[in-house]
Amino acid sequence: MANQTIQAISDDIPNLDDFLCFAVYSANLAFNRVYKPLLDELGLTYPQYLVLVVLYEEDDRTVGGLGDKLFLDSSTLTPLLKRMESAGYITRQRDPADERQVRIRITARGKAAREKVSCARGDLHKATGIPTSRFRQIRDDLVALRDNLNKAAQDKA
Repeated sequence: MANQTIQAISDDIPNLDDFLCFAVYSANLAFNRVYKPLLDELGLTYPQYLVLVVLYEEDDRTVGGLGDKLFLDSSTLTPLLKRMESAGYITRQRDPADERQVRIRITARGKAAREKVSCARGDLHKATGIPTSRFRQIRDDLVALRDNLNKAAQDKA
């Protein structure tokens, strides 16, 4: 009887491969490995690259605005931005209208990085092995998943 109870309990414990969160996490690690050689060439980390992508969409953002877009808090973002400024990819400047705000602007070097990464996008997409017709649907599903999880976390807070 004791062995049956132990077996029933162990049957209820999912294997690592059963966790959706692990599939998402490990896919993220795999994406980072594919991006790494290109970003190493530019001297950027993946989060720094994402900052540039947001600035390509709309330059001259506040640190708070960047954090909201990237789901990062300012204590994580500020040191990352300082390193990017030191490397010449962005400038940081206090907003003259509101000294509490720091405005982030992309530099010529930051804009040049876009061209290099844009050239590699086809290779990066090809590395996924996902047909273009499914790519958008998978992305949309992951965004919905992220948004639902963020809402659930806010509801519990």
